Amino acid sequence: MKASVKIPQYHELMWPALQVTKALGGSATVREMNERVVESQGFSEEQQDVPHGEGRMSELEYRLHWARTHLKGIGALENSSRGVWAITEHGRSIGQKEMQVETKKWRDQLRTSRKAISAEAAETGEESAEDVGPTDEATEATWKDTLIACLLEMSPAGFERLAQRILREAGFINVIVTGKSNDGGIDGMGTYRPSLVSFPTYFQCKRYKGPVPPAAVRDFRGAMSGRGEKGLLITTSSFSAEAQKEASRDGAPPIDLVDSDRLCDLLKDYHLGVDVKLRQLEEVNVNPAFFKDFA
Repeated sequence: MKASVKIPQYHELMWPALQVTKALGGSATVREMNERVVESQGFSEEQQDVPHGEGRMSELEYRLHWARTHLKGIGALENSSRGVWAITEHGRSIGQKEMQVETKKWRDQLRTSRKAISAEAAETGEESAEDVGPTDEATEATWKDTLIACLLEMSPAGFERLAQRILREAGFINVIVTGKSNDGGIDGMGTYRPSLVSFPTYFQCKRYKGPVPPAAVRDFRGAMSGRGEKGLLITTSSFSAEAQKEASRDGAPPIDLVDSDRLCDLLKDYHLGVDVKLRQLEEVNVNPAFFKDFA
């Protein structure tokens, strides 16, 4: 991280995250919450673009993840299996100072539990747990990071063919990959027919690690000019706030965005290289060999 770019710690993001959830009607997806926190706190494009290590998240997204984890820990937020976070009755009534006190108390209890488990494991010879009760979002982040790592190892052509397979699974017909270096930024196209009307759609794949900038959206739209008005931009990372605004800018053909979270969910939903085992808790396993077939 650049020394000149300062990003608030997770505990400084807890109150803004709670407040925007209230403002959104008491519930929000991760993306909605992140976007509104960025907007309400006035985070710069530079702050949003700082990556978290080699992972798919930005540093800001990573710290907001832990802000939600701690808000859930103190009972101020709860989340569903569909990734929707909702404010609880306690979350509606809690004040900022009270939240800080409860967070410290919860973290102290967590540390005590960890020490107790480590001590018991040492006595019994069992492996010690690194964490106590991981959140659903933390578990999801783990398998999604593994999956994105597999996608980043694929060749550009392989990733385009994987996108082709996803679109076919989603109901598109006549899906083709251009496979040309002079395609003007278009990686492929397909036709979506939800009912009587069909929609020719062009797609472009971006195997990025950092957030996709607005220039990439503008360039893709320019490449579509004269060909069609439906575009799909797929990436292994995220889209900056400015890129998201550019995608839905008034007066310009809209571009639908598929970020890393949505991409992982699609691969999971269509069982493409991702196996789901339902036990007491959902267990998701990534099959790296599946993606090597696209190389």
